[in-house]
Amino acid sequence: MSFGGEDPVPEARAGRAADAAVPGRTGTSPDDLVLPLVAVGAAGVLAGYAYLRRTRRARTRTAPGTGSPRPPAPTPAESDRQARAALVAADDAVRTSREELAWAEAQFGPAAVEPFTRALRAAETELSAAFAIRRRYEEGLPGAADARRQALVGVIGRCAEAGRRLDTEAAAFDRLRAPVRDLGGALDIAERRSRELAGRTAGAEATAAGLGERYGPTAAEPVRGHAEQAEDRLLFATAALDQARRAADSDDAERAVRRLRAAEGAVAQADVFVTGVERLARELAEAAALVPSALTGAEAELARARAGLARAPAVEPGPAGRRGTAAAPGARPEAPPRSRTAANRVPAGEFRARLAHADTVLAAVRGELTGGPYDPLDALRRIARAVEPVSTGRSGAVPLAGFLAARSTTAAEDFVTTHRAAVGAEARTLLAEAVRLLAQGGTRAADELARTARQFAERDVRTHGTPYTGEAGYAAGLAGAVLGGVLLGTAPDGGPPASFGGPRTRGRRGPGPRG
Repeated sequence: MSFGGEDPVPEARAGRAADAAVPGRTGTSPDDLVLPLVAVGAAGVLAGYAYLRRTRRARTRTAPGTGSPRPPAPTPAESDRQARAALVAADDAVRTSREELAWAEAQFGPAAVEPFTRALRAAETELSAAFAIRRRYEEGLPGAADARRQALVGVIGRCAEAGRRLDTEAAAFDRLRAPVRDLGGALDIAERRSRELAGRTAGAEATAAGLGERYGPTAAEPVRGHAEQAEDRLLFATAALDQARRAADSDDAERAVRRLRAAEGAVAQADVFVTGVERLARELAEAAALVPSALTGAEAELARARAGLARAPAVEPGPAGRRGTAAAPGARPEAPPRSRTAANRVPAGEFRARLAHADTVLAAVRGELTGGPYDPLDALRRIARAVEPVSTGRSGAVPLAGFLAARSTTAAEDFVTTHRAAVGAEARTLLAEAVRLLAQGGTRAADELARTARQFAERDVRTHGTPYTGEAGYAAGLAGAVLGGVLLGTAPDGGPPASFGGPRTRGRRGPGPRG
């Protein structure tokens, strides 16, 4: 093709070749960019819509100002269950840590275990506070629903802090008792204590039988079966110590330590059983010697109370104990004398009924003294309770009688310690309150609570049963070791031994005893 005489120019074809021949043009036409741009725009619109939907959905499921779903608030029943479980776990951890700390102190001395002693005391303080909150909660205090929920939160928090105190020291405690620190020495101590307890157990069995013959079956009831259970724990300990020795000889330090710790826990509980029998024998003898003087003191109290009643025949009920005579106009009410007896604080008829009841109780106790075997601790308890409503507080024998009777807190403590895998929070809470009241001098209330705690603990054990009875292989004493919390019962063979530490670390010495 030519134009005006110039050289012919070839005709350009439509398409990419023509575009490329034009200076400043790229290889892509506007038409080629339309479809990608449309696709990108559509994707952006879809992404924005999806984002808006996710945001709207999240806002309907989360609390304002948070980025995660709000967990549903626990129901009152769930909070109560969590509080009970926390109390049991923390109490078990404290009891186990106390036992193992005693072994460490015997091996290394008090100075070496001082940091762990401080941690244990701090944990005990937190646990006592948790039990006190729980006790008030069970009594209906506080009353408002929100305050009661906060009380349960306080129980759980105190228990968590008790566990944290022990968990924090668990690793350091393991370093103190590491096998390289004298595994052989620890085995020697445990074997020596086991042999010594075996001899005491034989004596305890004879002592328990003698208590029943001398004081009657009810007097020996708190230690019924103690000698047999001590023998059971020692059977377990003997087998575990033998396995620990063989493991140590084979340079299997990990297994040796697991078996040693299990044996130590069993020996400690055998000691609780045997010591309980020996202590009860001493207390019954002490109580039997005190009963005559307690009776004399109680009768003197009744005589003084009758004298006070004769001096104040007209009595009005009320906290001030006002006399029945009218006061002169404008005169100030007479302040009650410091020596005023119970006769001035109750109606005369009620007071006479109390005196008559006390007379009946004292006469019955005197009859038991001459009539055959009787329970002297129970006699002291009855004397103290009969005289208390009319007492002037001037006889030392009667308060002492009440204090001796209140030692039932110790028997309840022993039972919980040696059956702790089965005992629930209710019995432990009552026992903790009994211990607190006894420390404050509230002997009667402490005695009643401790006896109730023991009853609840025995009920829990009956309900729990002994599922490990008759297990093949490592079965000697296995059921008792699990029931007593020596083994944590997390496996068919009994699980790992419990250790110094809180709920998070006390089962760290796994796998199980056969591992």
